[in-house]
Amino acid sequence: MAVLSDIDTSDDGPLGPSSDDGHQISDDRHQVVFYSGGKASWLTAHRVKEFRPDAEITLLFTDTKVEDADLYRFLDEGAEALGLPVVKVADGRDIWQVFRDNKFLANNRVPICSRVLKQEAADKWVRANCDPENTVLHFGIDWTEAHRADRIPKHWAPYDVEFPLLWKPLLDRLDADKLLKEAGVAEPRLYALGAPHNNCGGLCVRAGHAHFKWALAAIPEVYAEWEEREQEMRDLIGSDVAIMRDRSGGTSRPLTMTEFRERIQSSLTNEQLTLSDDWGACGCMSEYDG
Repeated sequence: MAVLSDIDTSDDGPLGPSSDDGHQISDDRHQVVFYSGGKASWLTAHRVKEFRPDAEITLLFTDTKVEDADLYRFLDEGAEALGLPVVKVADGRDIWQVFRDNKFLANNRVPICSRVLKQEAADKWVRANCDPENTVLHFGIDWTEAHRADRIPKHWAPYDVEFPLLWKPLLDRLDADKLLKEAGVAEPRLYALGAPHNNCGGLCVRAGHAHFKWALAAIPEVYAEWEEREQEMRDLIGSDVAIMRDRSGGTSRPLTMTEFRERIQSSLTNEQLTLSDDWGACGCMSEYDG
């Protein structure tokens, strides 16, 4: 597998996967694409289908049970456009049930929802249904986030792991927009509202201040539900915990969604909202412990 820092971003490389970066164009093994319901994962599936049309390809979706309703529409329409089957797996709990069961409110440093509902659910299905000798796992990491792929192959050993959006020529979300239009599939509604991803109903425990500020304006009903659920967890745990942190003044303390909302609604400036330009990043299937 290619060293991510050595990826050649020039346009004169071979089209598609090639032996010089450790990939083979022709591969009759079972191809499993981690299919999140976002545009990057759809583009990943499209590329695998394009270069390995004769292989068995499965789209694997892990459901957190807090997804935006339109995600399921996109999931099915996108798969139908590609002519590929979707396997949908779920722990059965939503993120808030996982938090309650563990008496722990997830945050950017400890996103237990990602581990339980995404990673462990996917791991269970893959290891029960896929032979490592005859399976390739595909993840939708593009050139703008190649650094996030470092831990993935180690976690999934002995399975082979590939990143189709890093095959040449490199593709990104702009390519996804073009191909989705050609396929007649409307993008998920959250993107049109300005969301950076289509997971967990538009929010994420790893989101930054800018993301929460966007959610308050763009999807206030989701923000309100998360605010209420966060307070329920604070009451259950009986301590001053929060998803966000306030790092103003050189210190760090919990910043509740209620306090954050009140700051926004009081017209505090961006400068007064520490790290207000930080969107954070969803890393459910690209960041692992250890």
